[in-house]
Amino acid sequence: MSDLTHFNQAGEAHMVDVGAKPVSQRVAIAEGKITMLPSTLALIQQGGHKKGDVLGIARIAGIMASKRTADLIPLCHPLALTKVSIDFDIVEAEHTVMCQAEVATAGQTGVEMEALTAVQVALLTIYDMCKAVDRGMVMSQIQLLEKAGGKSGHWVRD
Repeated sequence: MSDLTHFNQAGEAHMVDVGAKPVSQRVAIAEGKITMLPSTLALIQQGGHKKGDVLGIARIAGIMASKRTADLIPLCHPLALTKVSIDFDIVEAEHTVMCQAEVATAGQTGVEMEALTAVQVALLTIYDMCKAVDRGMVMSQIQLLEKAGGKSGHWVRD
């Protein structure tokens, strides 16, 4: 278990001590998608959903979730985020909404979990808002695309 930083020498879970680490600019980009019926995607695109602007509300939900990551993931450090952006792209041929989140901070630990949480909650919000017309939606391919900053440096998904 020595490679897993959230466990001490006795194998017990603990929050990693980042106090001695230098502050650096940290950025993480994550993405995911939700696939749905063509008619559901059309409702989202036309803004005709009776609950309102689905993507606008999902964007706000993702931003809010990124700020609450430490409340959801037990061993995450609470971070002062300096940037959270959420972008959506519609892929009509696949009846899919792609979501990408970019999160930044100046801190002693990274923001990968905040970016991944933002994507997941944004997609869950789309599901919640559209489930009355399409319970078969599928969220998938939630993944980290890139991270920068800190001792491990820059990483980009191949």
